[in-house]
Amino acid sequence: MAIIIIIAIIIVIAMWLISLYNRLVKLRNNRENSFADIDVQLRQRHDLIPQLVESVRGYMKHESTVLTDVTNARANAMNATSINDKIAAENQLTAALGGLKVAVEAYPDLKANQNFLNLQEEISDVENKLAAARRYFNSATKELNNAVEVFPSNIVAGMFNFKKEMMFDLGAEGRETMEKPPEIKF
Repeated sequence: MAIIIIIAIIIVIAMWLISLYNRLVKLRNNRENSFADIDVQLRQRHDLIPQLVESVRGYMKHESTVLTDVTNARANAMNATSINDKIAAENQLTAALGGLKVAVEAYPDLKANQNFLNLQEEISDVENKLAAARRYFNSATKELNNAVEVFPSNIVAGMFNFKKEMMFDLGAEGRETMEKPPEIKF
């Protein structure tokens, strides 16, 4: 009788551990799947950037470093392989695009160009979709991180090398931009 109780306890513990492990796997897969949604938007963004740079190039002969920064940041973002590398590269690209937006303000003819306006609208649409995908990704990441850190699933996470994952945030430069009050010009 005691052996049956011990076997039953071992089976219950094994089932519980399997359940915790399967939950962690599902959360990790959900995070990776949500990054795939971001990847689609990033690819669209990367495809639009050369068009934007070309439409701006003729107007901004003196700000070639801004265009070079955007082009280099895009190349780095396209060559990043891991999720964490992509997050860092995309934060760099976002900062470079922010520099381009500031430089464009000095060219009223460019801001009136229909081609440029269409590209700007497309990029704005992609950025909005990216923001929504990032929110979902960060939610999935938070759920995984919580499961990796809370007891008792942290024991199973440690046994199977699950670790706390990086969120897709604005980065330091993006945060500085968001914290600045908007400039109002008349």
